[in-house]
Amino acid sequence: MHASIKNQKLSDVITERLESMILDGTLVAGEKLLPERLLAEKFQVSRPSLREAIQNLQAKGLIERKQGGGTFIKKSLSSKMTDPLLALVASRPETQFDLLEFRHALEGMAAYYAALRGQPEDYLALNNALNSLPSLQNSTVQEKSTSVKGAAVNKIEVKQNLSAQNKVQTDTDSDTEKEAQALVEFYLTMAKAAHNMVLLHVMRSMQGMLVDNIKRNLDMLRAGADVEVQIREQRHAIVQAISSQDPEAAREASNEHLGFVESTLLDINKRDVKLQRAMRRIEVKENGKAVS
Repeated sequence: MHASIKNQKLSDVITERLESMILDGTLVAGEKLLPERLLAEKFQVSRPSLREAIQNLQAKGLIERKQGGGTFIKKSLSSKMTDPLLALVASRPETQFDLLEFRHALEGMAAYYAALRGQPEDYLALNNALNSLPSLQNSTVQEKSTSVKGAAVNKIEVKQNLSAQNKVQTDTDSDTEKEAQALVEFYLTMAKAAHNMVLLHVMRSMQGMLVDNIKRNLDMLRAGADVEVQIREQRHAIVQAISSQDPEAAREASNEHLGFVESTLLDINKRDVKLQRAMRRIEVKENGKAVS
């Protein structure tokens, strides 16, 4: 993977090579570098030149040395977007669809360039990431049919249904979190295959926001829709288009997937609003009876 480094000032060239490996994700935040002797052999350079390059990177704040523990890529390089305003944006339910719209641009671009520039090893990694995704366990909660027709609706039954849904959602929070993290890793693998360093690092910096957004989406889909088959097929279509090196088809498949998720979530929201209105009407009627 690494060509010999000769006929230049070795320390500068080694520095640039290591910086490139950090930028393209070959070396990730927190990763421990090989021991000096092995790394010098890999680059086919002298240990003094390598040592000088390491010092250059340390001066730039890219790596850190731990006494007796080795040399590491700085963990702070993977800092997520922690601006208070961004944290506030991510916490607001109404911004869920704003982030979905932004993901259209981000993931559509990643899919396009992954198909355009990806290498066989990128496609293998993407397929592995796809195959390791857990299934959307939406069979745990199905929307219960509740007829909202005058007195035929029992308010207690409606509340019990909602309570049961909330309980199951609480019980599955841990699994949903793992699903969301696995999906973000899938999209990061796709971004890495795009070989666009800015795109990759933007997505990495947004990792926390993406996990939160995807988790919210999964919670809503699990509770209100039976879409596991469609979503699984859509992800496979994205990977198939990328592996077939068809950029336009890859971007279209990504946009279709996110468009489907968005429209499904909007339908669930509308249905929930109708249910809430029905409950309010029931409460008004029962309060009226109590007064009379």
